[in-house]
Amino acid sequence: MKLFNRLLLMISCLPCLSSLVSAAPDIDWPKKPIVAVLTFPAGGSTDVFARSITAPLAEALGQSIVVENKPGAGGMIGLGAAAKAVPDGYTIHFSALTNQSISQALFKNPPADLRKDFEPVALVGTIPHLIVVNPSVPAKNVPELIAFIKSKKGDFNYASQGNGSLSHLESTLFMQRIGATGTHIPYKGSSFALPDLIAGNTLMMFDSVTASLPHIQSGKLRPIAIAAAERSPLMPNVPTLGQDGMKQFDVENFYAIYVPKGTSPAIVSKLEREIRKILTNPDFKARMASQGIHPQFANSEQLAEITASEHAKWEKVVKSANVKVD
Repeated sequence: MKLFNRLLLMISCLPCLSSLVSAAPDIDWPKKPIVAVLTFPAGGSTDVFARSITAPLAEALGQSIVVENKPGAGGMIGLGAAAKAVPDGYTIHFSALTNQSISQALFKNPPADLRKDFEPVALVGTIPHLIVVNPSVPAKNVPELIAFIKSKKGDFNYASQGNGSLSHLESTLFMQRIGATGTHIPYKGSSFALPDLIAGNTLMMFDSVTASLPHIQSGKLRPIAIAAAERSPLMPNVPTLGQDGMKQFDVENFYAIYVPKGTSPAIVSKLEREIRKILTNPDFKARMASQGIHPQFANSEQLAEITASEHAKWEKVVKSANVKVD
């Protein structure tokens, strides 16, 4: 949560528009179903979070919201599709912001840019990642996992949620930090990667708490450490990477909602207002917490600052680590 708090402090001097937004007259929108474009497949944390928000949002708006999963290329396929949509309020983009900030720095000639081709609506929360391994791996903590990986002398596979994803970058940085190499196997999201990890075809993976939790609870996966600043309340006995000896390896995995550039400010304001109501609802927050999701609201102006900060941060990380897509 450290980065999030710093960002909010940094932009606290911005004019507060919440009173103006709440007082704004209603508009005659929407009149038909809305499409929500996602960059990851069904079943993963992005999909779970998006559907959890779009269901009450659709009820509040009085129109259905159809979720379209467009995975691939580190989120660039879905990002490009959302950016090309008509800016009439009938397409929204549920963004894995941190993932897309990384992909923006990794891929040559990306089809779109969150900073230039979209209007920010609202930050909606974070979902921490963790290292999970197949239970056959004889390691129960980070030092033991490092020792086991080094004993393999590069003869092992590790999974990620896809080329250019946060999961990919975390794995690359982890291997660099411990001085090991292995074979990176990119998938189109957790729902495709986890079955192979459970089957023992890959050794480890950085994955979201949300997607991995059911498999951890069933004993099909073993958690090693949380890649965030704080432990997960759902797994209080699992330390953070920093607590287990690997300092400065905590990540805020942001999620946010955008609309195509040129969408009416009135539509942006209405979406922002309704999303805020959802995220601050105690029942919604409790339900999300039970799935490892941390709802957090920031308005459109604050999200613009957060978006710029995330892109600048990960561009530096990608360059310094010399990360390449496979």
